[in-house]
Amino acid sequence: MRIEVDKGSGFCFGVVEAIRRAEERLVLENQLFCLGDIVHNNSEVERLRKKGLTTISHEQFFTMKNTTVLLRAHGEPPEIYAHARENNIKLIDATCPVVLKLQKRILKSYESGLKDNAQLVIYGKKGHAEVNGLVGQTNGHALVVEGIEDLEQLDYARPIVLYSQTTKGLEGLHHLSEELKNKSVRVPLKIHDTICRQVANRIPWIKKFAARFDLVLFVSGKKSSNGKMLFDICSTVNPNTKFISDLNEIEPEWLLNIGSVGICGATSTPKQLLEEVADYLLKIETCPKV
Repeated sequence: MRIEVDKGSGFCFGVVEAIRRAEERLVLENQLFCLGDIVHNNSEVERLRKKGLTTISHEQFFTMKNTTVLLRAHGEPPEIYAHARENNIKLIDATCPVVLKLQKRILKSYESGLKDNAQLVIYGKKGHAEVNGLVGQTNGHALVVEGIEDLEQLDYARPIVLYSQTTKGLEGLHHLSEELKNKSVRVPLKIHDTICRQVANRIPWIKKFAARFDLVLFVSGKKSSNGKMLFDICSTVNPNTKFISDLNEIEPEWLLNIGSVGICGATSTPKQLLEEVADYLLKIETCPKV
């Protein structure tokens, strides 16, 4: 059986940098707080927990004083920074540069759009950490749309400005944009493509990768928005695609009469975990022999 790990999978640069900064700090101190899971992958969160990285909730953060907290790549709303200033909390800000740039653009758009009574719209997953940070730039006034069905909540008598969560798919943004153009013919409409190209460029790559194998194992944390999106794309190209979060979820019967297996994952999936999956497959005694 041929087994291949996708060389294009693994952490994006924003996650790599956040983890680097966490590990750098943990060399100096044996404990560090992180606001939310540093990455949507349980195995990596557990690895760093053993090194001293403690995940805290936003509710916990707002009770803290006189400590150090890491902000993950997803970014945070302004009230996090305000609480830190007022309570002597040192922030290690590992917000992804792409997300940080988008936050500044949205803040500027919101402030300039107030005089025009414009609606600021974000194409993204409701409740997602990055989206919460983006909405926070607008004092909670931005509207979040997950798909075309959510466009009904917009007021088409007012100007509209659209941005996107950085990890959404380009195809989804294009479909949404076309529908929005049809609905807003009488008001000013500005559409900003703010999808991260490191993420977007994985889509055509992963389509070609998934099509080459009898079976695809897609490895991702269940909380990963990017993982769900890329898994859906793999499944469309190759219906025999299985979503797993760790080795224990692999079913030996998946491998019966299989000649080739491709292993790929989300931008929140460590390359090491993909390699471990490949090694595990080689050890399964019930694997068909070539």
